[in-house]
Amino acid sequence: MTADPVSTVFAALADPTRRAILARLAAGEATVNELAEPFPISVQAISKHLTVLERAGLIVRTREAQWRRCRLDPAPLRTLAEWLEQYRRLWDERYDTLDDYLRDLKENSDDPDR
Repeated sequence: MTADPVSTVFAALADPTRRAILARLAAGEATVNELAEPFPISVQAISKHLTVLERAGLIVRTREAQWRRCRLDPAPLRTLAEWLEQYRRLWDERYDTLDDYLRDLKENSDDPDR
């Protein structure tokens, strides 16, 4: 069974190395070797991380002669942001309700220090 796109993107973003790779790709395309440079792991390990990011739709890999280049695909991040936005609105509403409740408690309190 295939996971839904939001779950796949969250799973891909769960790893700090993959998040760092995405941050690097936000600055522009890079080769696999360029992406591997700052990490104390092998190019093969970076390739495995890239495969996870590619399956989640977060990156696109191309091949030009012997060079494999990667670029960020922001579409899944937009989908994730839209999904999160509905919950942000819900929590904003709940915090507003809590603020109103606490303000009412304070105004109706017999103790002036509350």
